[in-house]
Amino acid sequence: MREVAFIKQNKEKWLEFEQAIFSKAKKNPDDLASLYIQLVNDLAYAQSFYPKSKSVVYLNNLAAVTYQKIYKTKREEKNRLIHFFKTEVPLIVYENRRYILYAFLLFTLFTGIGAFSASYDDSLLRMIVGDGYVNETLQNIKNGDPVAVYKSSDGWSSAIGITLNNLQVSAVEFALGLLGGFGTALKLFENSIMLGAFQYFFYDHGVFWASVRGIWIHGAMEIFSIVICAAAGFIFGAGLLFPKTYSRIDSLKTGFKNGIKIWLSTLPFILFAGILEGFVTRYSKEMPMVLNIFIILSTLSLISWYYLIYPFIVHRKIKKALKSL
Repeated sequence: MREVAFIKQNKEKWLEFEQAIFSKAKKNPDDLASLYIQLVNDLAYAQSFYPKSKSVVYLNNLAAVTYQKIYKTKREEKNRLIHFFKTEVPLIVYENRRYILYAFLLFTLFTGIGAFSASYDDSLLRMIVGDGYVNETLQNIKNGDPVAVYKSSDGWSSAIGITLNNLQVSAVEFALGLLGGFGTALKLFENSIMLGAFQYFFYDHGVFWASVRGIWIHGAMEIFSIVICAAAGFIFGAGLLFPKTYSRIDSLKTGFKNGIKIWLSTLPFILFAGILEGFVTRYSKEMPMVLNIFIILSTLSLISWYYLIYPFIVHRKIKKALKSL
């Protein structure tokens, strides 16, 4: 999109926001919060495609004034990385929260299908992960240690290998959003079916709780991150399917930028899950039950808070601050 068209398309919205910020009249805080998020997105777009233009200067000044008014009792954050995780990602997640919901609904549905299918077809898991892995797990169950597979290599090699694999899975899941989100849904289907079938396999052999104690030490963050990456892929795909007032290519670029920021935000969680899988999961059988449950619940609570609760907190703070302007 040419800069002239970009300005013409968004000028009215910017003027409305400028008037809301500098005038005495009270505006609907929900509308102002939404306009602020759009302003940040427009600024990011302008910085990417018109880096030396006056529109970047204008939007940057407007965003800076707004930020200072919102956080007038706080010093402006200088660290770009902290701002990224503390404010930028939560706002993007809030604005696209419906895609987070869609991802979790599909994950739940597909996992249920996997478990249900495995209950009727013993060969399903073998088709997915191979005979070797299933036979090894059966032997581990017989030996009284269902998740002994996590002890088969040393900590560092296991952590690095697992983390690289999870990064690849998450990256592919996001990139497949280019197919309108359908490729992402298919990848999520494959991962969820495998999880459902695998958990039913342990249930069928009477070691479900033992598998939960082992797998979910790292799985809480790992699997949650995979679902969030699927949501990022859906956001990417929505840019292609639902351009709204933008051209399809510009909408796709915006969807890509928002989606990849969410994907990038999952990297620390994926890394930490790999470390847990490499160094902690191997001791799930020996560790006290209380510690086991604490690790699972604390990791699940942390990542759930960041993606499901914190975005609403950030949005509410902005809405409250804008309401008082």
